Amino acid sequence: MIHERNISSVLIVSSSQKVNDFLKGLLPPDRFSPLLVAPTVGEARRLLVDRDIDIVIINTPLPDDFGVEFAVEASDAQNCGVLILVKSELLDAVSERAEDFGILTLAKPVSRQMVFQSVNLLVAARHKIRALEAKTSSLQSKMEEIRLINRAKLLLIEHLKMSEAEAHRYIEKTAMDACVKRRKIAEDIIRTYEN
Repeated sequence: MIHERNISSVLIVSSSQKVNDFLKGLLPPDRFSPLLVAPTVGEARRLLVDRDIDIVIINTPLPDDFGVEFAVEASDAQNCGVLILVKSELLDAVSERAEDFGILTLAKPVSRQMVFQSVNLLVAARHKIRALEAKTSSLQSKMEEIRLINRAKLLLIEHLKMSEAEAHRYIEKTAMDACVKRRKIAEDIIRTYEN
């Protein structure tokens, strides 16, 4: 079975044209698009306000900031995958600060293979997170519907002296007869009896 690959958006935060060219050459446009470049943390922050970015690659240090705090901010607030490239003597310190936020850190100079594998790992993690977010959202919606229906049942029990089973049947049957969701009927009951 052939799986269609999703396209991931990438923000490269680097003031080095050499690194920018290296990363652009490594990330094929059929899998990574748009591929944006920001030379400073300030510009990168502005880009993140306007767009949803899947992967952020930060080549430290940057002219206006080292980049680690921005990496933590991007990972935490934007929920994107982050890869930081740092000098080898700073690797342990940066990794210690960043790893709790799920940020990957690589020591410079880096090989093409290490960067490519790291980016692919971030893409896979990002897809998994998206699937979990969708599942969570669906579960939250179902829980909210159950809460509304239970509230409507309680109102029917209280105001119309129905049993719990009768209230349940009433909501189910009314929804089926009107060809609407139970949630709509529950909301109507709540509006009727809580006002």
